[in-house]
Amino acid sequence: MSGPAAAPGAGPRERRLGVSLGRIAGIPVILTWPWFLVTVIIAVFFGPRVEANFPGIGVGAYVVALGYALLLALSVLIHEFAHALSARAFGWPTRRIVLNLWGGHTQFEHFSSTPGRSLAVALAGPASNFLLALVSWAIILVSEQGTVVDLLANTLFWANLILAVFNVLPGLPLDGGRIVESAVWKATGSQDRGTIAAGWAGRVLVLLFVGLVLGLPLLAGRAPQYTLVIISVLVATFMWAGAGEAIRTARIRLRIPGLTAGMLKQPAIGLPSASTVSELRRLAAGRPGLAAVLLDAEGRPEFVVDFGALADVPEEAAGTTRASTSVRPLASTAGIDESASGTELLKLLDSSDGFEFPVTNAQGTVTGVLHRLAVIDALTGKRTPGTA
Repeated sequence: MSGPAAAPGAGPRERRLGVSLGRIAGIPVILTWPWFLVTVIIAVFFGPRVEANFPGIGVGAYVVALGYALLLALSVLIHEFAHALSARAFGWPTRRIVLNLWGGHTQFEHFSSTPGRSLAVALAGPASNFLLALVSWAIILVSEQGTVVDLLANTLFWANLILAVFNVLPGLPLDGGRIVESAVWKATGSQDRGTIAAGWAGRVLVLLFVGLVLGLPLLAGRAPQYTLVIISVLVATFMWAGAGEAIRTARIRLRIPGLTAGMLKQPAIGLPSASTVSELRRLAAGRPGLAAVLLDAEGRPEFVVDFGALADVPEEAAGTTRASTSVRPLASTAGIDESASGTELLKLLDSSDGFEFPVTNAQGTVTGVLHRLAVIDALTGKRTPGTA
């Protein structure tokens, strides 16, 4: 599988992810901690099979099982490296390759793509597994039956064949989901709409998969195998979560172009820093939800007034109490233009760690306050732009 990088930065984050295996062709490779758990599980389940095939091998059975786990990890690494190499052919920078509990994934930096290129990069991984299955089959043909080499080659053949077939199923988060995504992308001109369609296709696959695992044995009059049910639930959970995350991310990207500072702002007025509570109350009368921004000596927005804290100021003291006695600092003294929208708006917000930003019109007059949470709510669909 493949996907965009979550964030820039390397060393410390990669160390938190797991063990660094160095770089292959300049691409960092990370082995996450859960992978070691998978290795132990493989050794525990595969070891007795080896011992049953080779009586008297003793502890060597678990050494062979460990060898199988390493060969499986190598298969996944080759799968992900195929993604990375095909992406490099199109000039896409690869962030890193991560081997994890569910296999692995390749993270890319931001890049421009097309439906055809996206599909080619996605299917390069399963293609590499088909090739590994052929290599394993060739080893089976030339090796002596009943040997450790024959056992490992047979196991590796079926593992890569299943991995290849499973990954080309048309639904995210599987590589084959790019088939659906690319088709819808080509038809609509929107990659995000393609991603949403592919995510729903992935959810349909999960339902079909669970239905087959549970339904076929029941139709045959027998109970489903306990181990198979456990594995199926884990795989289904992983796929459903991956499909859901793809859908959510695509929906967020679809909302970005429609966001503007003017739509999301809380209406506000700009006042001199020496303004009193009485003046503030008079200007805000009959205007519920209005925010007040105090300006510095040069007319730049500096603070937003905390109306709640000033509510207790008695009327007889309001004429002499300054509004600046209870304020919150704004994230920036440079106002965000009302017309700022889409990725431009998000970049402006990302330039500061603050939570409240002044919004100004074309003349530089303060017209509102933009709350970071309002933008997040609009992105996640909790709030429709243009509503209070």
